[in-house]
This record gives sequence, C-alpha cells and structure tokens, in this order.
Amino acid sequence: MTGNRPADVPDEDDADALFEAPAHDAGYDFGRKRLPRGLTLRALVPNAVTSAALCCGLTGIRFAIGGDFHLAVQAVIVAGMLDGIDGRIARAMRAQSRFGAELDSLSDAISFGVAPALVLYLWSLQVMPRFGWFAALALAVCCALRLARFNAQIDMAEPPQKRAGFLTGVPAPVGAGLALMPIYLWIASGRDEFRNPPAVALWTVMVAFLMISNTATLGWGALRPRRSVRLELIGLFGLVFAALLTEPWLTLVGICAVYLALLPVGMIRYSRVKRQREAVRGKPVGDA
Repeated sequence: MTGNRPADVPDEDDADALFEAPAHDAGYDFGRKRLPRGLTLRALVPNAVTSAALCCGLTGIRFAIGGDFHLAVQAVIVAGMLDGIDGRIARAMRAQSRFGAELDSLSDAISFGVAPALVLYLWSLQVMPRFGWFAALALAVCCALRLARFNAQIDMAEPPQKRAGFLTGVPAPVGAGLALMPIYLWIASGRDEFRNPPAVALWTVMVAFLMISNTATLGWGALRPRRSVRLELIGLFGLVFAALLTEPWLTLVGICAVYLALLPVGMIRYSRVKRQREAVRGKPVGDA
C-alpha cells in the first residue's frame, strides 16, 4: 500500500483526463462532447501494471489451491514488486487519476489481503478450521481497512506522519510479506515446526494489526543516509540482490527481520520529530 499509490490524485471532475477528447469541432454534436474513443497510452501503462499485480495475486491463490506454495509465495512477491512501481510510473508519466487510485486499492486488497490469507490458510491454518479461519480473515479485513483509511484521506490534508516522511502502520505489500515469513522459514529449513497452526495464526493476527495501527513506520522519505556511507549502501543493495538470486528464502527472512528491527527506530525517530515540531510551534514569535 505502497503508501504505494500516486500521491496527487485529481478531483472527480478531472477523472475524465483518463480518456482522449478531440479538440476540433468534429468531436462535438450540437454542443455535446462525443463519447471518448479510448484510453490514452499515458494512462494505460500504470493501470496495466496494476492489473498485472492483481493477476499475480489471484494466480498465487490458484497455486495455493494446487498445493504449490513455492509458486504461490512467489506470485504474491511479484505482485508486491509491481505494486511498488505502478505509482512511480504514474507520477513519472503524469497519469495520476481517481480511477488509478481506486484500481490500485482493489488490487492491493486482493493481492496483499485475500491472497496471503488464503495461502496461509491452505498451507497451515486449515488444521484449525475455526480459529485458523478467523486469523486469515483478520489479515484480509485489516488490509482492506488500511486501504479504506488511505482512500478516505486522499482529499484531506496529509497526516503529520506523512508530512514528516513517515508512514502510518505497515504498508499492505510489506504486511503481506511479513505474514508469509513462516512459509519462507519452512521452505528454507524444511522443518514442520514453522508450520505449527497456533503459532502461524498468532503471527498472522499480529501482522494484521500492525497494518491498521497508528504506529509511525519508516518510509522512503525518512531514510536519508549520510553521504559518507552511500557507496557502501549501494554495494549492500547489490549484495542483497545477489543473495535473492542464490538463497531467496533465507534472504527474505533476513529482510523481514531487518524491517521488524527498524519498527522501534521509526517510532523513536518520529517521536523526536514530533517533539521538535511542538517545541517550534510553542516558541514565542519574538524568540528567534
């Protein structure tokens, strides 16, 4: 989620910018605009990427039903990668629209809420039909609630966390990746202890509530490394990419562990920024 959609969404009246409208007189009939001829290529590209992410999430459900959990997890991960670039493509091409935002929300709800919930249920939680199903429902419902909260804030002023470069709660794609971490461990080690239904259910519920929490989490805007370590970070990203190719499941576990370790860092840094802003706001005008 990722926090992943276009930041600037036009008003309802501008949603028709998604379509081409001729500027000459032949496009009008007695003062009425003729029907649009189709989507412009500029608007089609980011929405096509979002549709591809949606298809990946649904395909992950299909793989899980067939018992191929390796491919099911990979499909959800690919959906997350596509979701991470569709908003950036829309901003780069200036193709943000209300239609794109709504399509992105629908895609996220299915790919990062419904799909991982069903994958986890078919993989482990179905052993406990009642409590396991409630845990799966919690993940899907909390993902939908997070996206609904995001859509409700589109036409409102940015929350203080976002203005400071932070996110509110765990984004939907990251939440799906965290929820699937027991499967990463199971694939990497081959041990059935990671498939324990009560432990998987408890983990799923914890991740679900992290998605709808008001906890300030680190966003890309809050990550500003010092110039002295930028070359090292570039090299580190290259090594992580190589590790994903050679040992993908253990690398995914490591990425999830690093993200969880950074959650307290985000809360501490945002509380510091919040105190600084409150101090500046409460400072008398004459004191400079």
